[in-house]
Amino acid sequence: RKFLETVELQIGLKDYDTQRDKRFAGTVKLPNIPRPRMKVCVLGDAVHCEAAEKAGIPYRSVEDLKKLNKNKKLVKKLALQFNAFVASQVLIPQIPRLLGPGLNKAGKFPTLVTQAENLSAKIDEIRSQVKFQLKKVLCMGVAVGNVEMSPEELRHNIIMAINFLTSLLKKNWNNIKTLHIKSTMGKVQRIYG
Repeated sequence: RKFLETVELQIGLKDYDTQRDKRFAGTVKLPNIPRPRMKVCVLGDAVHCEAAEKAGIPYRSVEDLKKLNKNKKLVKKLALQFNAFVASQVLIPQIPRLLGPGLNKAGKFPTLVTQAENLSAKIDEIRSQVKFQLKKVLCMGVAVGNVEMSPEELRHNIIMAINFLTSLLKKNWNNIKTLHIKSTMGKVQRIYG
């Protein structure tokens, strides 16, 4: 197996009506990076492109984006190549005009990065964020770590993710039916419910 297995937290909810109750979404930053190999691309102005090149981070300049010419297939291809995007402040307003709604549809609209911020630090921040988003079904899964982490690091991440999720829920712990942890190829382990 050539890849690093991810440890996922799987949540089953109860007493929640996705039709009536408000669907929620929230992002939390975990203390330890769960996905160190997550691919992030910089959509940058000249300064950020240069910084990305020095740091060995993949980037696209405004010129590169113009070349895509709002071609849906090419934009989709770009969206599929990376897990997330960051973009310079000046570029954010131009993204819809340059690329159309493609990145937004893929749920990968770029995160803003200012001139003062360090690119590598910003990318690590994105790698350590996980997003909880309730859709129409009452189960969710988020990456909380990987198999190379120590049990202690994993524990910190899992506790933080669970506490953040319960804070989003209407009845907090009363909305949680089950919690399981699972690594990509491993067995499911129930930790609650």
